[in-house]
Amino acid sequence: MAGSIIDRVIDSLKARGLADGKKLDELAERISRKGETLSVRTLSESGVVPEHDILKVLSSELGIPPIDVSRVALDEKVLKIVPEKLVRRHSVLPVARIGNNITLVTFDPTDVLAMDDIKTVTGCDIDLLLATKRDIENAIRTFYDTEDRDLSGIMDEDDPEADLEIILRGGVANTSEMAKESATAPIVKMVSVIINEAIKKRASDIHIEPQEKNLRIRYRVDGELQEAFTLPKKNQNAVLTRLKIMSNLDITENRIPQDGRFRVRVDSKDIDFRVSSLPLVYGNKMVLRALDRSNLSVGLDSLGFLPGPLQDFKTALAKPFGIILVTGPTGSGKSTTLYSVLNEMNVPERNIVTVEDPVEYQVAGITQIAARPDIGLDFASGLRAILRQSPDTIMVGEIRDFETADIAIKASLTGQMVLSTLHTNDSVGAITRLINMGVEPFLVSTSLVMACAQRLLKRICPNCKEEYELSPVILKKLCEEYPEAADTKKFYTGKGCAQCGGTGYRGRLGTLETLLIDDKIKDMIVRQCSELEIREYLKEKGVKTLRDNAMMKFLTGWTTLEEVYRVT
Repeated sequence: MAGSIIDRVIDSLKARGLADGKKLDELAERISRKGETLSVRTLSESGVVPEHDILKVLSSELGIPPIDVSRVALDEKVLKIVPEKLVRRHSVLPVARIGNNITLVTFDPTDVLAMDDIKTVTGCDIDLLLATKRDIENAIRTFYDTEDRDLSGIMDEDDPEADLEIILRGGVANTSEMAKESATAPIVKMVSVIINEAIKKRASDIHIEPQEKNLRIRYRVDGELQEAFTLPKKNQNAVLTRLKIMSNLDITENRIPQDGRFRVRVDSKDIDFRVSSLPLVYGNKMVLRALDRSNLSVGLDSLGFLPGPLQDFKTALAKPFGIILVTGPTGSGKSTTLYSVLNEMNVPERNIVTVEDPVEYQVAGITQIAARPDIGLDFASGLRAILRQSPDTIMVGEIRDFETADIAIKASLTGQMVLSTLHTNDSVGAITRLINMGVEPFLVSTSLVMACAQRLLKRICPNCKEEYELSPVILKKLCEEYPEAADTKKFYTGKGCAQCGGTGYRGRLGTLETLLIDDKIKDMIVRQCSELEIREYLKEKGVKTLRDNAMMKFLTGWTTLEEVYRVT
């Protein structure tokens, strides 16, 4: 029965133009090579067709109505008719019972074995409703994961993916002990599951947040926070203590902020986690920043910059000395850009030294100093010490005050290339910020080689990327500002699929505004011209702004118009 239904579903998807026939055939061939048969579950999990389109066709073919489970009030008595283990295994949700009939919400009505399983255990007949797998699993988490019970009820102890190889604990190798603990303790395994899931979802941060009645886990994916798990309150202390032990933090100290780090190995890849613990009303909030060092080896050419800004960056790096500043808000990719530059410059003939707070990526061959303001080792004192180490290239994590700026600029004038970051909105703002800190304009003009502003745009998911038409009003307005838009034949957006979690985006790319300091700008800096005057000169010269660069990425089909306006 299942085989005939899936054939009807496939034919209907093709006939309605809801799926790429070639991709469906390739999927069926891959499944067949494994000795398996294509099913609704494998189709849904493949990401080839968005879940809501599969749902639409299944409802039409089988006459089973769809339902929005987020609007259903879940009844605890009904939910407990089906054992939690079966609910989670088959991704079903019992929502009603009338006599000996229970109504189940499922994403795969063709799974006869699952239905037989539930009939046998409950002794009830089954009526079906349809919802996407994602919506069902969100509803399951909402109900079950807020219950006050032991974590061992959630986890499958035999799940091999739950084990996590921790190769550095707070910087100290301890592989065997940690692996042994992971195989036995439920709390340890839950922490491993949280970290593994974050890595699978490409999360940049894990937020572990104590609430009044539970412990909330959220992941930041492509710059946006997404709720992942809610754990029972009684397990809070054990989970937080486990993370503190891994990060080499003081488990007896809950009154002051602490910072630590650890490293794990997943699929032969080492990933560092920078850990921050902050005391809150309901316990210590912990944020784990994932630092994947494999991202640094891509180099400048693979960061997604347009040819113009990329060439400006390379021109600046070719200078024998000077200071290059990358500006932008927190989380805009400044550190990744600078590390990618350092990675390209990292050769035996060059002495590269950094001073950071904290050291984000640990890179072999580069001398890295972790700033410790509590003992007097701040950016300024670290920078002074670096200058006695015969450096060729210096990276300062951030210029925060006059003293650091003054030393960095003087270092750049004595023959070193200095790279650093600054928190300003655009590249021109970097000039004003340095002068406002107290640096003499003539020093800024002679030392600054380039200032650039960076942002991260969400990339359209390549799996569900599709053409769409801009409204005539928006297109007209766009063409007035950017005449090249009139020549753009196709505009793209993300439809939403399993691979991107229904968002239409997967991954991010950098957009860069560059300001190369020429003789005219040097003169304007010395005369202390306003930001507006400098911008007017750059506009006359044809220098592209951050918005211009982001818009080019929309017109070339890399991102959406909404993202351009959101970011710039």
